[in-house]
Amino acid sequence: MTNAPAAAREDGLKIIFAGTPTFSAQHLQALVDQGRHQIVAVYTQPDRQSGRGKKVLPTPVKQVALAHDIPVYQPLSLKPEAELELLASHGADLMVVVAYGLLLPQGVLDTPRLGCINVHASLLPRWRGAAPIERCIESGDEETGVTIMQMDIGLDTGNMISKRFCTIEPAETGDSLRDKLSAVGQPALLETCNRMANELVEGEVQDDSLSNYASKLSKSEAAIDWQHSAVAIERKIRAFNSSNVCFSELGGQRIKIWSATVVECDSSAAAGSIIECSKKRVVVRCGEQALLLTQLQLPGKKAMDTAAVLNSRRDWFAEGQCFV
Repeated sequence: MTNAPAAAREDGLKIIFAGTPTFSAQHLQALVDQGRHQIVAVYTQPDRQSGRGKKVLPTPVKQVALAHDIPVYQPLSLKPEAELELLASHGADLMVVVAYGLLLPQGVLDTPRLGCINVHASLLPRWRGAAPIERCIESGDEETGVTIMQMDIGLDTGNMISKRFCTIEPAETGDSLRDKLSAVGQPALLETCNRMANELVEGEVQDDSLSNYASKLSKSEAAIDWQHSAVAIERKIRAFNSSNVCFSELGGQRIKIWSATVVECDSSAAAGSIIECSKKRVVVRCGEQALLLTQLQLPGKKAMDTAAVLNSRRDWFAEGQCFV
């Protein structure tokens, strides 16, 4: 690195930023663009292999930090005493955490003068945990938002400083909702940091009785269980698009299902059976109703509209065949 991080204005804060994915990077960029506060250090997950080529790529947050000559740290854990001493050496007023991926021990929470705040992608106390965006769509919620909270040792249990709301549209996907939440989260973060630079900010205590848990997505749960209702399966398909795309086996081949539409069904065929197959349509029986599959991805291919898939691999699909 050739330059030191840009200095903050006299009324700004010295901030440590901790985050990893694109959602985090967008919030870091917003802080940099505002220019009021000095980002003295960025913490992010270690670089890991990604994609088909298994190339080791810097995290999205690291890319933003390097572009602005901000020092980057990528520890496997923040628990060792040496890591705590290094973090304290930055002399930060505040630590901002956005989808970092590491739990912060009490020693870290106590180090910055104003503590640590977290940008969480749900309306706390609903959907504490790792996958709030996907879980709210999967559960059929009609509304969600972003909560900025003062962090404590619990899992997303800290006092709430700010909330921003947004509607979950009927065709909302995990990706589209993530973009919407980033758009409302960035100004909320800037506003919160500006307030904390000027005044003592006290948050609202969460009502634990209203909480529920957004467990981390697993690869295995992306497998579709056709015994479930078409409504439930369609929600899961949208929720997992594109972080953990849903799939099912047909004729020994794993087919990813990127989108589908619920349709009425009077067939008595077994769940998972293809009950309609034409040049452009594939309809699959579910535990209740059926799904019209609208975008598929065959092994080794890109996601395509079902009509395009049928045009190239019509022999893979026929009425009476059954997804498992």
